[in-house]
Amino acid sequence: MTPEEAQRQPLAHERQDRVTVCALTWRDPLLWLGLAWKDMLHCPGVSLTYGLMFTAVTWALGLTFVHRPEYSLMLGSTVLLLGPALAMGLIEASRSCAIGERPRLRPCLSCWWKARSSVALFSGLLLVIELLWARTAMLIFALFFDTITPTGNALSILLDPANLGFVIAYVLVSAGFAAVAFAISAVSVPMMLDRPVDAITAAVTSMRACLEHPGVLLMWGALIAAITLLALLPLGLGLMLAWPLVGHASWHAYRGIICPEATFSLDSPPRTQARP
Repeated sequence: MTPEEAQRQPLAHERQDRVTVCALTWRDPLLWLGLAWKDMLHCPGVSLTYGLMFTAVTWALGLTFVHRPEYSLMLGSTVLLLGPALAMGLIEASRSCAIGERPRLRPCLSCWWKARSSVALFSGLLLVIELLWARTAMLIFALFFDTITPTGNALSILLDPANLGFVIAYVLVSAGFAAVAFAISAVSVPMMLDRPVDAITAAVTSMRACLEHPGVLLMWGALIAAITLLALLPLGLGLMLAWPLVGHASWHAYRGIICPEATFSLDSPPRTQARP
């Protein structure tokens, strides 16, 4: 099944489907972004509301990291716990567009509640990854600054040429943990919203998709990172458009990566559904 055919498949809703991974091509990530842009134009109010929330959170994280880095882990943990639930709102908006409904803000804000147990477990999984990353970062810091305690804020430490080795090690380790987080998150959140699956099943399915198509999914992750970095340049104001775009695109990525194939019992005929 091609990604274009997958986009036209009936939504899963509460059907029990056998999960398979579609064949992907290099142009599919661009297709997902194009469809996401159409969703943003279809529901600008919902998209911009979420964009404002994400931008405010990013500013809070940035200011905390620069001025009070000791609180960065606590604030980052809070964001990770709330992140999947917030992301589901944009996914629900695109999901509503897919079935011909007009997205509304209140249902988008509360859509995570029906999958709250899975969302909570998945948030905990992301939190464990963050704590492991923080512990590893502390070990790297201890290796490079074992005799001299650096002065100044975190930004000055990162920009100091004398700390280049530390910066390289820190970036490499952070990239590794980011890759793991992306691998378990690529299709997990949309899948938990669209199907009655638990967080572990969604995470394993997401990792399987990344292992089957590492090149395309690596390109998708790189596009997300590039969009985010470019949006950060004008004081983070671009995030008001960038992150809603990525949120909507995650729904289309899920629809393009995971191919629904209905399974039927032997004593009942197959059911047919109208395509949205």
